[in-house]
Amino acid sequence: MIVSAETRQNSWGDLLANGRGPRFALICLGVWLNAADSLVTATIMPSVGAQLGGYAYFSWATAGFLVGAILAGASSGRISEKFGLRGATAIAGAIMTAGCILSALAPDVGTFLVGRLIQGFGSGWISGFAMVAIALLFPERHLARVFASVTFIWGIATILGPLFGGAVLEAGTWRDVFWLFALQAGVFSLAAPFLLKGSAKASVGSAIPWVQLGVLGTGVAAIALADVVRSATLAIGLVLVGVAILALVIWIDNRARVRLLPHRAGDLRTVCGSGYFAMFALTSATMGFAIYAPPILQKLRGFTPLGAGYAIGSESAAWTLAAMLVAGATGAWDGRWIRFGTLLLVASLAVLALTLANGPFVWVLTGGALMGAAFGFSWSFMSRRVLMALSQEDKAIGSSAITAVRQTGAAAGSAISGVAANLGGFSEGLTTQSARATSFWVFVAVIPLAVAGTWAAFRLTGPAERA
Repeated sequence: MIVSAETRQNSWGDLLANGRGPRFALICLGVWLNAADSLVTATIMPSVGAQLGGYAYFSWATAGFLVGAILAGASSGRISEKFGLRGATAIAGAIMTAGCILSALAPDVGTFLVGRLIQGFGSGWISGFAMVAIALLFPERHLARVFASVTFIWGIATILGPLFGGAVLEAGTWRDVFWLFALQAGVFSLAAPFLLKGSAKASVGSAIPWVQLGVLGTGVAAIALADVVRSATLAIGLVLVGVAILALVIWIDNRARVRLLPHRAGDLRTVCGSGYFAMFALTSATMGFAIYAPPILQKLRGFTPLGAGYAIGSESAAWTLAAMLVAGATGAWDGRWIRFGTLLLVASLAVLALTLANGPFVWVLTGGALMGAAFGFSWSFMSRRVLMALSQEDKAIGSSAITAVRQTGAAAGSAISGVAANLGGFSEGLTTQSARATSFWVFVAVIPLAVAGTWAAFRLTGPAERA
């Protein structure tokens, strides 16, 4: 069988050749640190609360981490330009290491939460700089495979993150979880200067868009607060205010001398605008499954916590498998996979709304698998299209924005799902009635978001303007 030169150049072997292998490994480690650390609290917070007396602050451990990660991810493009990618990445690893050590040594819940906030900043910068490295250090022909690998790491982390925390708890204490993350982040920090040689140097005169970051922080904080307040009315108000402030960030950025986002990033007629909006909306629409499916399965179907965790793992397994299956797609197929994937997401929400409470369990697994496959088929190609549309000037900020958009969508989706669940009675206690109501409304409430994201994805694959 004769293999063409074009096929050899778009292969895993070529991806890892010419010194790209160690860089690829470093990027994968960075993505793992961000993904796994954001998920690990699901299994360790009961132990943290028991020892530090912080049961009332369960949600803050995640909310604080997300706020730090989103602000860091949004700013990582400009910071990499100002300080250089090698140095900035090494410092990000050191910051995450410090945050992990602070949480590991925390004598009280306040110190623990500060450590989680610092971890959020460190891991957000790590993930953002990883996206910059992908954009600057890998040829365009490899982008789909690299992003498929990033998707694979996220999928694995979704399963292994909570299990990692549980396994460490079985063998030691919750503090050991953060010591192990500190060790990994320390290795990342030490390796970055050596493995990122030849990357972009610091840019003289590059500045940080402090105004946009301040407004973004306010908007994300409002959305994060919506996820932890018990009043449904107040939560709805905070979500609306937070989304309005996010829109204000785009308005300010369009008129600023130093931009946080690529040119016309808020314009849905462009590749970047439609791509970012699709990523935000589609990510938002998926959060209810990961957050509310486990307690509902435990209440209505008698699952153990571990069994419920494995049940929702169908999403991650399908995401990972689909991403690897289509990683080598080229030509017109990348657009087709984007459209097919987004349609699968809308279908998954309908399936889960109708079956999670009392439908045949195979349909619950099918709904989760459809949701995961939706992103596996589409995410790497959406990311590649956005990167290919960026001007050289916007490469750093545009690539890092992918991480920030995804995490902002996750925060917004968590809050919106929380409002839907609380309106179904979830905040008053997990009863059979509230579990049934939540199992329906938490998915129905986000179908409009999924439809809007699908519309934007179809625009992304159509004749949108490049800039």
